[in-house]
Amino acid sequence: MPNSSPAQIADWNTELREKSPLEIVQWAIAQSPDHAIVSTNFRPFEAVVLHLATQAQPDIPVLWVDHGYNRPATYRHAEQLREQLGLNLRPYLPNMTVAHRAAVFGPVPDTTDEAGLKLFSTQMKLEPFQRGMSELAPKIWITALRKVQNPNRAELDIVSADRNFGALKISPVFHWSDADMEAYLAKHDLPNEWDYFDHAKADEKRECGLHAAWGKDAINTVAHGAGI
Repeated sequence: MPNSSPAQIADWNTELREKSPLEIVQWAIAQSPDHAIVSTNFRPFEAVVLHLATQAQPDIPVLWVDHGYNRPATYRHAEQLREQLGLNLRPYLPNMTVAHRAAVFGPVPDTTDEAGLKLFSTQMKLEPFQRGMSELAPKIWITALRKVQNPNRAELDIVSADRNFGALKISPVFHWSDADMEAYLAKHDLPNEWDYFDHAKADEKRECGLHAAWGKDAINTVAHGAGI
């Protein structure tokens, strides 16, 4: 599955473009039963994809990197969704605590320090995510990526071959607008959370490395034990 040809992926995207998000998730899980996961960071609208995934497979593993920098509202939101949806939550934490990192490296870098932000993301997000992907070993990775989120993601599609983690990445709401997401939340009585902030991005137009090309080099650095 991860080694699917570009032609095969293009055919799947054409086929799935007319399907509902739930049908897309059901299709994805059917491609490799018992080898699918969904990832989350509990940002706004994440409840949509978590609800879709658990509708298709109630016990699907939910990979969450809890880097320790989330705001209180995000942690409360995570617990609310865990209980409401019965999430099979698999949290992965960095190898160093927030206090440890702050003492050694100082405050979280801002957008004026690109190298510093990439190091922060590698230490606190990519490393635990890589560990989670290695342990869970999914062939299907369901995500909440959407085309409208930033220009980098507009180059993706519903189905894409992930080059960073070696899984087939499925984004069932890729073509949905914010209005579509709001309507789904309302229809299924799902909560949202607007206080979320991703320190690994520091800006919504940046990528943290999970879905960007530079992340592969960072992940390789992690794998060889350097820079951490």
